Amino acid sequence: MNELPQQLVNGLLLGSMYGLVAIGYTMVYGIVQLINFAHGEIFMVGAFGAITVHLYILPDGTSMWIALPLMLIGAMIASVLVAIGAERFAYRPLRGAPRLAPLITAIGLSLALQQAVWAFYPEAKSKLAFPQIEGGPFSIGGATIQTGDIFLIVAAPISMAFLAYFVMKTRTGRGMQATAQDPDTAKLMGVNTDRIIVIAFALGAVFAAVGGVASGLKYGQIDFKMGFILGLKAFTAAVLGGIGNIYGAMIGGVVLGVVETLATAYIADIPGLDQFGSQSWAEVWAFILLILVLLFRPQGLLGERVADRA
Repeated sequence: MNELPQQLVNGLLLGSMYGLVAIGYTMVYGIVQLINFAHGEIFMVGAFGAITVHLYILPDGTSMWIALPLMLIGAMIASVLVAIGAERFAYRPLRGAPRLAPLITAIGLSLALQQAVWAFYPEAKSKLAFPQIEGGPFSIGGATIQTGDIFLIVAAPISMAFLAYFVMKTRTGRGMQATAQDPDTAKLMGVNTDRIIVIAFALGAVFAAVGGVASGLKYGQIDFKMGFILGLKAFTAAVLGGIGNIYGAMIGGVVLGVVETLATAYIADIPGLDQFGSQSWAEVWAFILLILVLLFRPQGLLGERVADRA
């Protein structure tokens, strides 16, 4: 029990990262009914966009306090360009096709992006060191927080607040709500649905890029396969919160992160279940939670889409 505050903080941090990526899944699904399984690779591309800025643009010895904002911009640019390109050339031609076609395309795009990054960064076949912020760690309320985690603690609520304002208060956000409710009627009312869909992909990519930078700062390394499992967990978080509900995506991510962390930390202490508490079982518990949600509350924790309540 003395470790509980630390485990809760770890779960909150992990869940915030899941939530940032899950927002992209749920926004795209809420508007075009597409599960973009390549979104985990958008997260990965953001991390590599950030490290590209650090390795090839910034002078050697640049302080991370100066480098981090520029790396974050580089991550967002890389992720947004890939996401917009995917929407324009991979998904838009299949918009009227049977749902299996874009799903297979998304899986193929995921593998293609992995191989493209591996070709550009052959050293990422194992692990590529990610620059770290100087200072720390810090002790707060019985929990230790690393300096790199502070970025995630700050970025996640700011990102969520920005998205809430954008969707509920701006004209484009209202257009997104209208498109999610009924794209044909929205088009008749003058909403440029193609532009709205592109913006949804771009916004999701921005949050995924923030998550990619946060992952690099948290774990100190990145690789070309880092987006696959995390993308599946982020999709689990989106389903857990209520697919199509942007606030549910963040809540689902936090719940998933806390459950996964507590399960791996404490299940080993239960007699007869010690073999199920290792870190290698973290993915298993995440998907067990998904199965339970689909069985007992398939609409997710928050149920209906945000657009349905607006």
